[in-house]
Amino acid sequence: MTRPIAVITTGDLPPPALFARPELAGRLTAIDIYALKRQSLASFSALFIAAGSDQRELLEQKPALTRYLHAGGVLVCNGHVVDPYVDGLTPFRPLPAFGVEQLTVHRLRSHPVHDGIDMRDLTFLHGVAGFYGRGCNPPPDGAVPVTGLGPARLPVDWEWSPPGGGRLFMHAGNDLWGCGDSGARCLPVQLVTWALSVSAIGRPA
Repeated sequence: MTRPIAVITTGDLPPPALFARPELAGRLTAIDIYALKRQSLASFSALFIAAGSDQRELLEQKPALTRYLHAGGVLVCNGHVVDPYVDGLTPFRPLPAFGVEQLTVHRLRSHPVHDGIDMRDLTFLHGVAGFYGRGCNPPPDGAVPVTGLGPARLPVDWEWSPPGGGRLFMHAGNDLWGCGDSGARCLPVQLVTWALSVSAIGRPA
């Protein structure tokens, strides 16, 4: 049986809109970040870490997160890295300028998370650019850039398969499940589907 995805939440904040999607019913469970240390991470196919998560708390959980990855787990990380809480993460670097040209999202290669999505629907939210990303968490060697910002194609989304095992998907912006205009409405479902498909947690060796 496929294990659910743990969406890491914080305190008394309402659950993400992700939980309101009927097509994702039964696939997600909310775990408070301060209760994470008491959880068996092997109970979850993937961990979704929100942009506003307490990175110092996550840093304390680095050994457990590393073991989880090496067991074949999937980490989907959002936001600006300050304290690299797993190997492969690097502190956030902002764009040097924030005009529309620099904030335009470009597809760098095909990926199941972004299939069928017009990059204009990620660039603009209600007609305003900049919500999807304003810089990058530089990827490690061997990572695969998925989307890039501006003429320099600064990698705002990338995927990495760490040497020890597992998958790490990094998005250097607001939570992926809340980004983009209506044309990107399928992104949260595709993110969940991808994470469940590549996780090795609970599968026979």
